[in-house]
Amino acid sequence: MREFIFEHQNELLATIISLVAFLILRQLFVAAIKKVGRISDLNMSRTRLVSKYVTFGLFALLLVFWVLVWGIDIKEIGLIVSSVFAVLGVALFATWSIASNITAGIILFFYFPYKIGDRIRILDKDFPEEALILDIKAFHINLMRDNGELLTYPNNLLLQKGVVLVQKEVATEEDLDHTF
Repeated sequence: MREFIFEHQNELLATIISLVAFLILRQLFVAAIKKVGRISDLNMSRTRLVSKYVTFGLFALLLVFWVLVWGIDIKEIGLIVSSVFAVLGVALFATWSIASNITAGIILFFYFPYKIGDRIRILDKDFPEEALILDIKAFHINLMRDNGELLTYPNNLLLQKGVVLVQKEVATEEDLDHTF
């Protein structure tokens, strides 16, 4: 064990420093996201969801850094990585709408001017909708029609269609919790 530590002290030190840097960066990013969520008066579950996405991205960068630090030969893991990317590519191509909905969910977190409790009208030529925003999730937004029907609308379509604010904060979050 001592021999391993002595031979790889530079790699171990870089690993420890990068782990500490990851934890500090994660805290800074999460704090910034929470601040944006608080300033914009966004739902806490949306804030947590975006924080998870950022943490996942930082962790992926950390893993890439560790691969470089430990000098893992790309040729050794090339077959495995290319196989994984091929499977992921087919899976993401087959389910591109899921990836676009997640991306749209992150964009909606930072930009969407409407909040839970607002009444909106979606300007869709084929299916115009006017409804109350119940919740904004990673993949979709939950809306309630006037007749009480629950409408689940994909986030990527919400970015593609025009949206009009009909009435600001029709209901409070406590009222929305008791709706279902």
